[in-house]
Amino acid sequence: MNRLAVADVYRDAGFGRSVTRGQRPAILVVDFSYGFTDATYPTATDADGAIDATAKLLTCARRKGVPIAFTTISYEAAHIDSLPWLRKSVGLTALKSGSRLVEIDGRLQRDDREPIVVKLGASAFFGTNVPTLLASWRADTLIVTGATTSGCVRATVVDAVQSGYDVLVPEECVADRATAPHEANLFDIRQKYADVIPLSETLEYLESLEAREK
Repeated sequence: MNRLAVADVYRDAGFGRSVTRGQRPAILVVDFSYGFTDATYPTATDADGAIDATAKLLTCARRKGVPIAFTTISYEAAHIDSLPWLRKSVGLTALKSGSRLVEIDGRLQRDDREPIVVKLGASAFFGTNVPTLLASWRADTLIVTGATTSGCVRATVVDAVQSGYDVLVPEECVADRATAPHEANLFDIRQKYADVIPLSETLEYLESLEAREK
């Protein structure tokens, strides 16, 4: 079945409808730490383009007063033998607390007022204070960027929808280790959970909003 035929199947089944763009978006940058963005590390993705696109998004968001949070995966020694995920994904054990791998990529120019949420699993919502942050910001729409598309981005998008948020994923702002899982998961996200849209459309949306106080 070709790509067009697959899209037709989903459309005819009632999937792929557009979500609402609210007046109080927030941005969640998922795991754009050096462990995922610096190619010298085996855990990394080909993320340079996504980092550059996300930097443009964040510049616009900061100017409009849109709140931003970052996540990073960071493990203490005690986690290594106790978490089942690390028995499946052994490479992630390199993401040790205090190492450069868990630091947010400097190209994103994170402001000290933008929180970093430490997580131990795939979803940014599981076992973290992300729900509290979004509630305190009175967010109604969540823009998700980061890595990897097929892993932590997808898990975060699914949990965001299940938590009551309309979700947008700027396509240029997410990255994965290989093209096939990246594209397959963007397709699935687009059909079932979020609007996968160009960065240009995301910027137009943010520009249409009244600036919020920081």
